[in-house]
Amino acid sequence: MTTLKSKLHEDLTAAIRARDELRSATLRLTLAAITKEEVSGKTARELSDDEVQKVIAKEAKKRREAADAFAQGGRAEQAEREKAEGVLLDAYLPQQLTDDELKQIVAEAVAEARAAGTEGPRAMGAVMKIVNPKVAGRAEGGRVAAAVKQLLAG
Repeated sequence: MTTLKSKLHEDLTAAIRARDELRSATLRLTLAAITKEEVSGKTARELSDDEVQKVIAKEAKKRREAADAFAQGGRAEQAEREKAEGVLLDAYLPQQLTDDELKQIVAEAVAEARAAGTEGPRAMGAVMKIVNPKVAGRAEGGRVAAAVKQLLAG
């Protein structure tokens, strides 16, 4: 078992013992998503820590989107629970990049793409290929794409 997955199991056990309903329910759903990912495909396999991290990131994103949807639907109590679950899952992810750090990385990638001869809005794909490996797991794709578009446009 990977170290991150075993940490999730240990934290689930501790949450159950402490009767922390929010934490135990969130960790159960996350572990179920990890198991589902492990058995999907033709053969069952064990996920690496990076793959487990991606599943956790996907689950955290789902929580944020659900919180927004509940807030727009006028269900504030459910929105707060979804936000709390998202925050709980964020603790298992690497530290997210600040806007300034992200802009710095994107600016370097834009300069690198321009040196290779691609400029303007058409350089979006080339810049994203440079940026994505550098920010993997530390910034959402939408944030990265917005920063790239902003720097390429102006």
